[in-house]
Amino acid sequence: MERASSSLLRLPVRMFRSYKKETTMRFFTIPLLIALFTITGAQAQKADEKRLDEVARRGMHVMPFDLEKTTHVFSTTPKGGVQRVVVKDKSDTEQIGLIRAHLSEILGDFKRGDFSKPARIHGEDMPGLAELKSAKPEQIKVEYAELPDGAQISYSTNSPELINAIHQWFDAQLSDHARHAVPGHDHNHMHHK
Repeated sequence: MERASSSLLRLPVRMFRSYKKETTMRFFTIPLLIALFTITGAQAQKADEKRLDEVARRGMHVMPFDLEKTTHVFSTTPKGGVQRVVVKDKSDTEQIGLIRAHLSEILGDFKRGDFSKPARIHGEDMPGLAELKSAKPEQIKVEYAELPDGAQISYSTNSPELINAIHQWFDAQLSDHARHAVPGHDHNHMHHK
């Protein structure tokens, strides 16, 4: 009888330990899952292979440089973002020249509010594009700079709607150029949804 009562007394202790273990697992699992979904949800999702092929084909008619020899880098900033195109081989002066010529050309387009070249590559329904096209040219500051291995365009604005549009536009380009693009260093921004 003493053995049976001893087992009965241990039952609540076992139940408590089991409950404590389960609660601890839930305590750590739920925040971990939330963090995982938050991190992956904030990044651009790669387009499917058919879309990647289509964008690369269209891009050949708009961008003079070779996508296989270059990388697009999109970095968001609190006021907009920086788009860089750089060569994979720093000695490839031909591609560097083509990058600089193209970015210099589209800089002029963008300053006039003309975003037709990205629309030809990505489609008129590209996220952020409608807002950028409808902005007055003075609402978005667009600056060009040469880099040792390519060039960059910086976009900045004080309009929260246009900041959000630039961030969406960058995310869409990361998705559509997934084989030839990487996210750059984000400069402490939050997506405005």
